[in-house]
Amino acid sequence: MKMMNRRYTVLLSVFICQVYTMLAQDCPSKQDLQNSIQQAQKLLSSQEASYMQSLRTLRKKLNLLHDSVARLPAKPKNFTCPNLDTPVNGRKLGKTLFPGHEVHFLCDVGYELAGSETRQCKDSLSWSGQQPVCKDIDECLSSPCANGGTCTDEVNGFSCFCAKGWAGPTCQSPTPTFFVNIMNTSPVVGGGAAAASSFPLTHTSAFLRQPKCSQVQGTTHCTCEPGFTISGRENSVCTDIDECKLFHNGQAGRLCLHACVNTAGGYRCTCPAGYNVTRDGRNCKDIDECGSRQNNCTRDQLCINTYGGFQCVKVECPQIRNATYVKTSPTRCERNPCPADSRSCSQVPNSVSYHHMSVVSNLSAPRVIFRVSAVRMMGDTLRFALQGGRGRRYFTVQRSGRQTGELLLTSPVQGPATLDVEVEMSELERRELLGRYITKITIFVSPYEF
Repeated sequence: MKMMNRRYTVLLSVFICQVYTMLAQDCPSKQDLQNSIQQAQKLLSSQEASYMQSLRTLRKKLNLLHDSVARLPAKPKNFTCPNLDTPVNGRKLGKTLFPGHEVHFLCDVGYELAGSETRQCKDSLSWSGQQPVCKDIDECLSSPCANGGTCTDEVNGFSCFCAKGWAGPTCQSPTPTFFVNIMNTSPVVGGGAAAASSFPLTHTSAFLRQPKCSQVQGTTHCTCEPGFTISGRENSVCTDIDECKLFHNGQAGRLCLHACVNTAGGYRCTCPAGYNVTRDGRNCKDIDECGSRQNNCTRDQLCINTYGGFQCVKVECPQIRNATYVKTSPTRCERNPCPADSRSCSQVPNSVSYHHMSVVSNLSAPRVIFRVSAVRMMGDTLRFALQGGRGRRYFTVQRSGRQTGELLLTSPVQGPATLDVEVEMSELERRELLGRYITKITIFVSPYEF
């Protein structure tokens, strides 16, 4: 308690110094004084919440320790569960073998877990769950090879053998074929005539050119400017080549990332609103409206840059019965100290954090898109769980370390869409709940795949 009083004294001194500083400069306004008082109140509430939470956690740990000691036999013998094997191509987290403690299992990249991810040492000195096994993931099950390609499963990946006319890691791109006709010869020795390439004729003068012809030893040689091909009756005109149609605009192997516009003798690429065309003239780069101040968010809102736009978000602390929260940062709310006799208050989350992110449409899955970690542990184990939200069916939670959980996207999402999901991290000491921490994640899915 002396430490707590000393901390409050320091905080109060800082506040008084701030007020006197304002008084020394100019007579402060009523609003300035109220703002300073509110800042001090928030700071004191945060420190008090942290201090009281530490006291409650320490009290719980002491009570649990007292109960454990009281239950110990006079001469404990083999008071542990048998040691567990680490699965091949996997890891084991946790070494304590006493009742109530948990051991967690993870698989290496390219393998999936079959069996129990978490096993607990029971009072009967046996383990809950089933022995875990790490099995190789068959990436070919999702048929990743397109356009008739054959998939071969490999360790941590796959390879595609493409059908004729297709190329790329997943056989997604047509093999480039170039049509060139820079010369027409008439007549041809032997009585034949040279065949001219046939492209759709655009009935616009800008898309037509006169060929350049010359006579060489009684033979007519005609050529066209780059981007044009010879056509018409007796090959008398040069017609623009529609590169956008030739290279299947909108499909794999396209010239432009977004949209292709045919021009006389060439083409140009365009991007949707919220993007700029890159220097190569083919790709699109997202405009950061938040960083460049091209947004209309108010001072009490957060500007979240998204692919092709931005979102204005206002973070507000949750309204929960029998508990109150104070905002300790723009994206975090912490629970105020609970009354000593209020069990309902102690069961609500200790803190709620808010995070916002943007992803492209149809993002490949499975994919880790967010991690939740504990800075420090007061208990002996952490549990991670998916609680709810509008996008829950697209996600799952998996453990990646003793103090870290991962939010995993399990299937692609077609944009535009806004998904919400809640990840809960629970801290326990010998199965006794010490605290709950909620992370609310909002994912803005772009209408585009870039």
